Amino acid sequence: MSPSIHTRENREFATEIKFLIDPAAAGKILDWARANLAPDPQAGGDSLDTYQITSLYFDTEQYDVFHRRGSFGRSKYRIRRYDLGEVAFLERKLKTRGLLTKRRTIVKLGELERLSEPGSGRDWAGHWFHQRLLARQLRLVCQITYRRTARVAMTNHGPIRLTMDERICARPATGLAFNDAGESTALSESRIILELKYRVEMPALFRPMVESFELTPQPVSKYRLAAAALGLVADFAPPPETSAPSVPTLCALG
Repeated sequence: MSPSIHTRENREFATEIKFLIDPAAAGKILDWARANLAPDPQAGGDSLDTYQITSLYFDTEQYDVFHRRGSFGRSKYRIRRYDLGEVAFLERKLKTRGLLTKRRTIVKLGELERLSEPGSGRDWAGHWFHQRLLARQLRLVCQITYRRTARVAMTNHGPIRLTMDERICARPATGLAFNDAGESTALSESRIILELKYRVEMPALFRPMVESFELTPQPVSKYRLAAAALGLVADFAPPPETSAPSVPTLCALG
């Protein structure tokens, strides 16, 4: 699981920069990360730094989040699960003046159905999330699954984090539950999403790595790639590097 899962509300990082990299570059950057950063303390795998993420994404009937219309362009609402955990995280990711904040609440998987009810009750931890879905008329759209490698460190300005997301797959949502079986559409087989997360300015530890590997920031949204690949929206052409195959493939993350 991801660090800081015990907090109800948290601002993990103020800045997030993304890069699209090929597998060859990813291997070299991962070697650098494992030599210079610690593994995510909640991760697993042979190198103790990997885990699976599955997220359910919400949007309006008009796909205002996808099209970034007005205030919908500054926030995303999703439900996230780590590996095959028995709990889910209700999340709002908000961007204000270029800075990111995140609010998240833990609930049991069996409680997710409460989000489909007219009211959830103020005593429920997920009440705030339910209220936001209703107020913004958000509905469940799709599920995205991928494998993440995460390395971390602590600096004088706070925590820093490097993540690499691969084997990214999507499928239409079928309800307020995670679907771990069946086929899904691969979003990017030839590119991996690298993210650097930190507070204040880019850490001195990251700067030479970015220069050494000649990395160029590129805005990329897994949700927007998924919505386009699944045919949920029209007239959207993702960058060639992230174009998904037209034939659904089995999303095997193990």
